[in-house]
Amino acid sequence: MSEAGKVVYLINGPNLGRLGKRQPEIYGAATLEEIENEFSRLAESKGYSAVCVQSDSEEEIIAAIHEATEKGAAIVINPAAFTHYSYAIADALAQAPGFVVEVHISNPSAREEWRRRSVVSPYVTGTIAGFGKDSYMLALEAVVAAEAGAASKSSDRSR
Repeated sequence: MSEAGKVVYLINGPNLGRLGKRQPEIYGAATLEEIENEFSRLAESKGYSAVCVQSDSEEEIIAAIHEATEKGAAIVINPAAFTHYSYAIADALAQAPGFVVEVHISNPSAREEWRRRSVVSPYVTGTIAGFGKDSYMLALEAVVAAEAGAASKSSDRSR
C-alpha cells in the first residue's frame, strides 16, 4: 500500500484477459498484464496502490466492487459486455462511496447498436472511452484529480 494509504481498484470484465489476442484491430496489441503493470506504476507515482482484478464472472466482479466499497477506494472499471446488461454490477456500483470511472478501450457509441447502451453509466462519476489502453491511464488521472479536488473542497470548508 502507498504511504498515503490511497487505493484504486482496476476491475476488468469478461474477455479482457484475452487482450493482445482478441481483435487487436479494435482492442490493440497490449495485453491486460501490460495494461495492469502500466496502471500500477502510474498509480504508485501518484501515491496510490492499485488492486487489479479481471474476471469473466459477474459474481467475482461484484465481490471486487464490494471490497473496494468497504475500503472506500476509487474504482476504475471496464465492465466489458456486462456494461450493457448487468443490473447487478450497476447496483453494486451504486453503493460505491468514492469516485468510479467507467472505461472502454474502444468507443462503444461508434460500434454496434447493442453496445451503445450502458446500464452502469448512471452509477459512475464519469466515462472514458475510445483511447485504447490510454483510456485506463486517463481514468486514473481523472480519479487523482477528482480526489484532490474533493480533498481541497473539504479543507476549504474546515477553515
